[in-house]
Amino acid sequence: MQNILNIKYKLEEQQKTAFSLARHKLTKEEQKLEALHVKKQKYQQELKDLMQSSLNIRDIKWYEDAVETMKYKINIQMLVVKRAQNELEAARKKLTEIMVDRKTHEKLKENEFEEFKNELNSIEKKEIDELVSFKYNNNTVSSEED
Repeated sequence: MQNILNIKYKLEEQQKTAFSLARHKLTKEEQKLEALHVKKQKYQQELKDLMQSSLNIRDIKWYEDAVETMKYKINIQMLVVKRAQNELEAARKKLTEIMVDRKTHEKLKENEFEEFKNELNSIEKKEIDELVSFKYNNNTVSSEED
């Protein structure tokens, strides 16, 4: 039973590592998304400033394109973040299942040990009863012979 429990502990540790990696990946992807939002806002501000100053059509067009490109990249990154969130949730579920399985095996081991102790206690009581009975019978026989 202990061998199985040791395997369960190892599986749990592996899943904790997988969960940690998934969490790290999600954080990294969220940071990328935030950086894209900041870049987009910067381009929008530059575009706004250009439109208020002397009109330079080429620069305005470049910043308009840059804003659109950032919108596209943000949409793509949002999908990547969503995928990372799903992976994290899947890792969380698997970790929970493994932890429940491990706890179940721990409980089974405890129950087996309690059953063993009860069985051992029962055997000891039986042996004590037999010993007492034997002594009583020997004392009774000895008394009758006198």
